[in-house]
Amino acid sequence: MLKNLRRRVSGTTIAMWIIGFILLVVVIVGVVRTLMIGKYTGADWTDLFVYGISQGSVYALIALGYTMVYGILRMINFAHGDIFMAGAFFGYFTAIVFEKNGFFDSPTVDGKLVLALVVVTLVAAAGAAGLAILLERIAYRPLRRAPRLVPLITAIGASFFLEYSFLGLFGSGIKGFPEIDALKGRVSIFGVEILKTQVVVIVASFVMLIALWLFVQRSKMGKAIQAVSEDKDAAALMGINVDRSIMITFLVGGALAGAAGVLYALLFRQVYFFMGFFPGLKAFTAAVLGGIGNIAGAMVGGLFLGIAESLFPNLVLDGLGIPAPYQLKDALAFLLLVLVLIFRPTGILGERLATKKA
Repeated sequence: MLKNLRRRVSGTTIAMWIIGFILLVVVIVGVVRTLMIGKYTGADWTDLFVYGISQGSVYALIALGYTMVYGILRMINFAHGDIFMAGAFFGYFTAIVFEKNGFFDSPTVDGKLVLALVVVTLVAAAGAAGLAILLERIAYRPLRRAPRLVPLITAIGASFFLEYSFLGLFGSGIKGFPEIDALKGRVSIFGVEILKTQVVVIVASFVMLIALWLFVQRSKMGKAIQAVSEDKDAAALMGINVDRSIMITFLVGGALAGAAGVLYALLFRQVYFFMGFFPGLKAFTAAVLGGIGNIAGAMVGGLFLGIAESLFPNLVLDGLGIPAPYQLKDALAFLLLVLVLIFRPTGILGERLATKKA
């Protein structure tokens, strides 16, 4: 029995659990001390929580592109963050047209404003989806049978190409997304004051997440994508068009990233060529956190990461005496990733892999 236990539990595993336990203790001590100090009110925690949900929902939309491509091709599309950036640019230039024509001047939400926001989102989603399809057709499809490292390097090269193409075309300056008068201020929901832009971002994100879930689970194309994800050769023998399924996967992932670009621009009102790097990295982290290859996992991972990034710097680091806790929000987010993966290496909801590839 001891021999079997030694085989199952290696020195590396024990070391990882010790590190994880120490980090967990530090987090608990920080949380307890912060709450005892009483520096933040209930309204402050509510604001941070709502902000985390709105930011996490954007991460979730981007993370879906990573997890869907990984699920069907077993590759990480590191250019996906730049598809998100491109969508923000497409949305920005469309929004400028509506702003010049007075669609954003109304003090209340009316039909013109709703139409403008829908068109801006659709243009951003369509532009990003088209770019994602071109990327798959030109850069990835010829390398489908190549060793895994080759498409990975190609994805990094495609990322740099997109970034510096937009830099050359539109400059390095930060462009301010048009301000919408009707979305200024806060609205009370169940007694909680929430920024109107956050309400729009959260509602729109959840609508798109539910629509994607229904598409994958209920539609014929969604089931075809699942079949290709399990085994491409078997799916082809059953009459499924593998190339088309992969193209649709890139199209859907790109469209969600483009829409996320508009929502991100509504939140932060900034559009620039490098804006896809950190959200893309966070979204990839969210996909791994939830279980790469698992659509529900990407949603959960994105929300978890957004909430953790918003709440935990103040909740943990203030109690540890850190002078500027929010400056370490990125470090703390990745620390939480390490903690989760130490105790559950496959992510929160587990990695979906075919038995043949597990």
